[in-house]
Amino acid sequence: MNKFDTSYIAMAEIWAHNSYCKRRQVGALLVKDRMIISDGYNGTPSGFENVCEDEDGVTKPYVLHAEANAITKVAKSGNSSQDATLYVTASPCLECAKLIIQAGIRRVVYRDEYRLTDGVDLLRKAGIEVEKVD
Repeated sequence: MNKFDTSYIAMAEIWAHNSYCKRRQVGALLVKDRMIISDGYNGTPSGFENVCEDEDGVTKPYVLHAEANAITKVAKSGNSSQDATLYVTASPCLECAKLIIQAGIRRVVYRDEYRLTDGVDLLRKAGIEVEKVD
């Protein structure tokens, strides 16, 4: 871990506040060569209402995770996430881990543990450096 890790994870936390989700707000930053190349937070797809939970408080199935938003945003931009570091406020789920692997991200730094560890386990199996910060 380096001094920039602390700063970028703090920035991801600030970015999480952009989420309209009530149950959990998650922020993500993609950094390459000390430059932020993408950002994301959990929320509904473009053009949808900014309501993440149904009337029972259950997250709607089409809500995108912060990591998925950051990865798809960098794809639209024409930048490359190859060898980038992903900073995310919660450890990635299994679905996001698959996207991280395919996007060529080499390192993931997260703050909070997700209730399941299968995403982090898959990242480590793929040889991606994974670090938890406090």
